[in-house]
Amino acid sequence: MKAFRLDELEAERAANEGAYLRFLHERNMSVGLYALDAGDMDPQTPHAQDEVYMVVSGRASITVGAETTEVARGSVVYVPAGVPHRFHHISEDLRVLVVFSPPES
Repeated sequence: MKAFRLDELEAERAANEGAYLRFLHERNMSVGLYALDAGDMDPQTPHAQDEVYMVVSGRASITVGAETTEVARGSVVYVPAGVPHRFHHISEDLRVLVVFSPPES
């Protein structure tokens, strides 16, 4: 078993001064913590893997392909591989768990 605490992951991500911290990499998936502060621009480009975003805190909108929805704590969004997507109108600091399958390289 591997177990993680969000507060410890957030501290590690912040100490590394990056928006993304991959904390799990297995044969069939990888998981990371993605952080965007209020007002930030999301620089993402499409990924080669399917993704699931689970919002753990914050508030924003996300556009996936031609569809847009608002997200907040508890929101879960699936993004198919290769589809353009990004968070925007980030009104509260956003912290998101990201599951990639297959794992990101």
